[in-house]
Amino acid sequence: MQWLVPAEVPVWAAIVLIVTACLTSAITAALGIGGGVLLLAVLSMLLPAAAVIPLHGLVQLGSNANRAAFTVKHIRWRVLYWFAPGVVLGALLASVLLIELPPSLLQLSIAGFILLLCWGPAIPKIVTGPVGTFFAAIATTFLSHFVGATGPLVASFIKQQQQGQRQATVATFAAVMTLQHAPKVLVYSAAGFVFQEWLGLALAMIVAGVLGTKLGLNVLQKTSDQRFAQVFNVLLTLLALRLIWQALSSGSG
Repeated sequence: MQWLVPAEVPVWAAIVLIVTACLTSAITAALGIGGGVLLLAVLSMLLPAAAVIPLHGLVQLGSNANRAAFTVKHIRWRVLYWFAPGVVLGALLASVLLIELPPSLLQLSIAGFILLLCWGPAIPKIVTGPVGTFFAAIATTFLSHFVGATGPLVASFIKQQQQGQRQATVATFAAVMTLQHAPKVLVYSAAGFVFQEWLGLALAMIVAGVLGTKLGLNVLQKTSDQRFAQVFNVLLTLLALRLIWQALSSGSG
């Protein structure tokens, strides 16, 4: 079991993480969002602090890639053509600038944008068009290097862009988040995190995520676009409120 369970992790904790990976993948596949944040919370409770973000990034990379593969016929490829170069530029800017930004300010800003995209007026088409997609990729990738909460912001942008079409929203969001998570794995490797020690557990969680994705997509197929949009907005709102609470808590502390 040593290849599967790192020395720092009890066997029972590894089992909990594998089951959680399955459940959170099902949640994201069925509802479009939420699984990644829940997985991060469970990882934070069971793993050494230094391993949480790298392992979360690797598992999320696999989970999003799986979901993109299962829904490939619904991916809006034109979005990816403009999003990919924005991811590269955003990652480069983050690595070059290395600025200190107050986490609470970032969290409040991201929460505000999420709430605006969910409940505000429809944003102009030029914002969700090719150029807007490029700049959204730059901004969210840049921010993701300073605060790990840009997934809901990207999701709210993609949902508006795809006008609430559930299949296109889930598929395209999975594809763009695969692009956004990939550079993080390289960054953590360069920073000295030894992924090899955690590879067995990560692969087991990714495989469990495949099963969860299939289960979640079955639920998605039976959901109407209107119902999906309602649930999606509520989940995003809860995540935005969580960001606000985190920001205010850290500010008062």
